[in-house]
Amino acid sequence: MNKETYIEESSETYDAIVIGSGITGGWAAKELTEKGFKTLIIERGRIVEHRKDYISEGKPPWEYANRTKVDKELVDEQFAIQKQCYAFHDGTKQFFGNDKDYPYTTKTGTEFSWIRANQLGGKSLLWHRQSYRMSPFDFEANKLDGHGNDWPIRYNDLAPWYEYVEKFVGISGTSENLPQLPDSVFQPPFEMTKPEKDFAAKMADAEPDKPVIISRCAHLTKPEKVHVDLGRMQCMARNECQKGCSFGAYFSTQSATLPAAAKTGNLFIAPNSVVESLIYDDTTNRVKGVRVIDNDTLKQREYFGKIVFLCASTLGSTQIMLNSTSKKFPKGIANSSGVLGQYLMDHNYNALVTASIDGYEQEYYTGRRPASLYVPNFHYEPSRYHKKFKRGFALAGSASREDWQSMGTRDGFGASFKNMLHNPGKWGIGLQAQGEMLPRQDNQVTLHSSKKDKWGIPQLHINCQWSENENLMMQSALEVASSMMEKAGFHNIQKRILGQPPGLAIHEVGTARMGRDPKDSVLNGFNQSHDVPNLFVTDGASFCSTGVGNPSLTFMAMTARAVDYAVKEVKSGRL
Repeated sequence: MNKETYIEESSETYDAIVIGSGITGGWAAKELTEKGFKTLIIERGRIVEHRKDYISEGKPPWEYANRTKVDKELVDEQFAIQKQCYAFHDGTKQFFGNDKDYPYTTKTGTEFSWIRANQLGGKSLLWHRQSYRMSPFDFEANKLDGHGNDWPIRYNDLAPWYEYVEKFVGISGTSENLPQLPDSVFQPPFEMTKPEKDFAAKMADAEPDKPVIISRCAHLTKPEKVHVDLGRMQCMARNECQKGCSFGAYFSTQSATLPAAAKTGNLFIAPNSVVESLIYDDTTNRVKGVRVIDNDTLKQREYFGKIVFLCASTLGSTQIMLNSTSKKFPKGIANSSGVLGQYLMDHNYNALVTASIDGYEQEYYTGRRPASLYVPNFHYEPSRYHKKFKRGFALAGSASREDWQSMGTRDGFGASFKNMLHNPGKWGIGLQAQGEMLPRQDNQVTLHSSKKDKWGIPQLHINCQWSENENLMMQSALEVASSMMEKAGFHNIQKRILGQPPGLAIHEVGTARMGRDPKDSVLNGFNQSHDVPNLFVTDGASFCSTGVGNPSLTFMAMTARAVDYAVKEVKSGRL
């Protein structure tokens, strides 16, 4: 990135402002700049340069003082919430937000774990890269079973945009022709281990409605010209992605969308700029700019633009909108419906089943594959719902052998113990559920009446909890996964409810939802505010339901589609 790309003070009125630089912000910037719009990204965190700032990349566990465990005092002071994330350790902590600086409150009796990554690239540096299209059933579920509002779009509206982003991102996987899991444009898949292949074959006979496939993930297995031109290379199967990947093998803002946007000469970035609120012009009914507070000096400044894409993450975008008040919008900008902040959802990962596998002592594998097994949702339409709950779940996991990292915690010492660590251990398998959460009005976020953060911005107050529907779904997931393992001949089957609060899936969505009716939604079918035409929200806040699959691919497709619409509206003179 050129030094001229980064700005601080600016009196210019940009063609477009993008707030946030994660997966959706990166895509918005790429699409806008490539369409000729002079675009400013506003990022609340520090600059992270591709390759240069991946300070722990390639560093093996034994070179850390505590074998990647973070010092307890540091965790207690700064990362008490962030430490719950699967990706948090001493080699990745620099990409996580400091809980001390980013406080929020929760309603008494509820929990919510808000995982933060406030830097250029956001959580695109940390995400787990699992990439699935939502299905026609996902877009129709709210209307068919009466939970939540009807999505204003259908699968066919988004299908060409899925294909558009997939070609740029690079998604590995297999075509399966499943109605509940539409195929993507795929690069070659990662290979299953031998026990996994046999498990898939057994389930094809014993449980044909529960196919076991390889997961679909945003990793380049066969880079094409569009990837190579950006300096991206083939995945090396290190599975240390959250440290940053200099190969650019997994999709991130740094490896893909930012370089593409920078090539146009239309990209500008204001880092360390915490958005306090949007500047609303009552006479034109437009957002005319963004008010920010310097991350370090706390000095206030303003930026101006003709259209605004809000991509600050579900809760981040909602906090900004709630804090942007005016005479016309006393409860938050674009909130004439009153639903801004309501219908918060996350995926439920609380059911885990593990088992031991015998008979494969001569089988092993190479590398650390970033893909897993995946069992798509089989409760994908009302006629297939379980009698005790609505919607459904998927299962994901893998079969692998114990290695030195797991066996190192066993009792033992001396030469025999060291020799044991040199050899692979027993085979085991695990499957974890990913369940849908129903949209419920009382799962919501508001601004705290008195507590503020270090920048003087009101903290979010979160009220969110699992309902009986989600709890019953997880109990069913235990029974389904354990039954599959029994039929496969596995033993020592262990079932466990994990008890994790909402937030830890890091798939939060829904607080500025799309809809057909401005009276019960914030955005229209193109992610455009019903109330303020030049304001677009394309991150997870726009969702009407969670669906079952990971949401990031849909974030990307929606963002590209929304930019295409916005640019056409501008050029036609309607915006």
